[in-house]
Amino acid sequence: MSTFHKLVIEKIIKETADAVSILFTVPAELKEAYKFVAGQYITIKTTLNDQEIRRAYSICASPNTNEIKVAVKAVEKGLFSTYATTKLKEGTTIEVSEPEGKFILNPSDNKNYIAFAAGSGITPVLSMVKAVLENEPSSTFTLVFGNKKAENTIFYDELNALVEQYPNQFNLHYVFSQEVRTNTKLGRIDKGHVNYFVKNVHKDIAFDSAYLCGPEEMITIASETLQENGFKEENIHFELFTASASDEDIQMQFPDGKSEITVLLDDEETTFAMDKTDTVLAASLRNKLDAPYSCQGGVCSSCIAKVTEGKAVMTKNSILTDDELEEGFILTCMAHPTTQKVVVDFDDV
Repeated sequence: MSTFHKLVIEKIIKETADAVSILFTVPAELKEAYKFVAGQYITIKTTLNDQEIRRAYSICASPNTNEIKVAVKAVEKGLFSTYATTKLKEGTTIEVSEPEGKFILNPSDNKNYIAFAAGSGITPVLSMVKAVLENEPSSTFTLVFGNKKAENTIFYDELNALVEQYPNQFNLHYVFSQEVRTNTKLGRIDKGHVNYFVKNVHKDIAFDSAYLCGPEEMITIASETLQENGFKEENIHFELFTASASDEDIQMQFPDGKSEITVLLDDEETTFAMDKTDTVLAASLRNKLDAPYSCQGGVCSSCIAKVTEGKAVMTKNSILTDDELEEGFILTCMAHPTTQKVVVDFDDV
């Protein structure tokens, strides 16, 4: 369950023309609550145009700093991202959840990590890079980072500074799709790029784990190519920042009719009827339940719950493992009831 606290925005930094980083002030009494592992995210909750919105943003700071800092890039028709990059001010108080998420890296001795990130997908990876470099001098981190141009690259100067500070530990490579620069590759991260860095540039490094963050197409290609190069699937970790809809998702049909849903939330049971064509999360919110959520697009893991009776089917799943599915866990923003009665437990997560 997400727990929110009101935090003051301490600093807003213009990172690129359309992206800012936001540093929150965490009071002493909440320092413990906001400790995080590299890769985790927070959810921002606010009201804009009389509408409550929640957005998940990965923490980009080093876990050693205990700072809660995120990056927000403006997206087309993005209500909060547009507001954050153009109107949000330092000193504003906003509700922020305690850190959560399963896309994490706990550094270990003598490990070699590689990451492929694109655009704002750098945010959780930057935290991972810092965690490894600061805590494990015997480990290395290799990052392949895709963007349009250098000027569009979030944390460009900060990443370059880390290379200078840790030249023997940190290998940094840029891939630009709209700019030719010395010592960079041209295009979007694809199979050829993955093979180039794994089989050629760093052929002498035995990588222990890979971390992928960016568009779904990049993650799919990178994951498949890494496995072709001998990476075990369990050592490839990923997080989407957008989810694409496949033809299968769009064509999936659910039967007409209603289901009786019982929701266990904060030790209280609530029962209501819902259409099978609706999602469990949407119906729960309409019934005035304060169910946890953030992206509502199957990208984050905020809305996970467990089906303890009946059955619900997800239109998309890019997060839950086979073991978690076997245990009955669902992403409620993607799940539709398929039986007459379904019991969903948000507390047993």
